[in-house]
Amino acid sequence: MSHENGSRHFGLDLGATNLKWAALERTDEAWSVLDQGQVPTRAADGVDAVLGRMAQLVEQKRMEWPGIGSLGVGVPGLFDAAVGATTFVPNLPPGWRGHPVAGPLRERLGLPVGLINDARAFGLAELRLGAGRGCRTMVGLALGTGVGGVVVVDGHVHFGHDGTGGEAGHQTILPDGPMCTCGNRGCLEALTRANAVTAACGTETAAEAVRAARAGERRAVDGLAQIGRWLGIGISNLIVVLTPDRVVLGGGVAAAGELLLKPIRDEVRERVHVTDLGAVDIVTAELGTWAGAIGAGVHGAEIAVVPS
Repeated sequence: MSHENGSRHFGLDLGATNLKWAALERTDEAWSVLDQGQVPTRAADGVDAVLGRMAQLVEQKRMEWPGIGSLGVGVPGLFDAAVGATTFVPNLPPGWRGHPVAGPLRERLGLPVGLINDARAFGLAELRLGAGRGCRTMVGLALGTGVGGVVVVDGHVHFGHDGTGGEAGHQTILPDGPMCTCGNRGCLEALTRANAVTAACGTETAAEAVRAARAGERRAVDGLAQIGRWLGIGISNLIVVLTPDRVVLGGGVAAAGELLLKPIRDEVRERVHVTDLGAVDIVTAELGTWAGAIGAGVHGAEIAVVPS
């Protein structure tokens, strides 16, 4: 739906604790954020209650920002795009498994609704509005409780045949390494997720690890260097396969900046010899905690899935 010279769209990032939202405007190929915020998810209330809360939020924001023409929803897991239902969302109560999401929202709101994995939403946001602007080929890693991934080819997110394309966190880095939640051993995620960071750095949280490393505490500095080495191996694999213009790192641990980026770049230089690394930037993300909602809104506008 048009609004003056542009179109308006809405994105929701479904989290276990909070529902983050973003109202967006697109003018030609330029995107801008009109407003953003968050409300408690209250997931314990049940799926239908949360979906009702999501719809009510969109209805309220449509009054503030008339002309919203699509909705995108970022989900923390996997979904069936053909029917618009979640299939695996480990951080939400069991009732979400197989539950329709896109259909009920579409019927209540009268909008096309597109579902997207939250890591792919992060990458799409950075591609269109953040650190990946102007890239034709990009790799993104969202570092947190898990390690989400996104691959961009020819300016578009690669979803694969079932929406799971880009799960770079589940490439095998260390055969017979620690068990991953996906069922494999030695995944990049198992080696670099938040609890691996805290174990390596001797802290309670990943945020504390970053603070300790910045303060020069040797165990935290060395721990982040080890995490950076594992990430560097994974990123090297992705560079050899995809030769991206840019690798974008997001999530809380990425706030360590050069304390993490330097060991990553050192490892990449050790391992990649088949392409010009001078043409590959490795950078941190720009959009912070709002990237999931922003990317969901962009997805809803670009390739909304309307279930039958």
